[in-house]
Amino acid sequence: MQLFRHETRQSTEHTRKLYARYALAHTMVDFLAAVLFLVGSVLFFWNELETAAIWCFVVGSLFFCVKPTLKLAREIHMWRAGKTDALAEEEEGALI
Repeated sequence: MQLFRHETRQSTEHTRKLYARYALAHTMVDFLAAVLFLVGSVLFFWNELETAAIWCFVVGSLFFCVKPTLKLAREIHMWRAGKTDALAEEEEGALI
């Protein structure tokens, strides 16, 4: 099983569920990053809220860094799941 292959997502029920969970996490992180950037932008209208605005941008940037990390973690997780499935199939074949 190769990384970043569309077929991998649909190979088993386990990989379909795994992909869906990671997709949900990716969407939530993306949404939070966008909201923090929007809030940070609005806060810059008031000088006394500048520090809070800066923190919104820093945390939003952190969320933007998490996005590709989630994708890589998902692919490695699915790759390992595929290897485990293949190993289980080999074991079943050896028992027959």
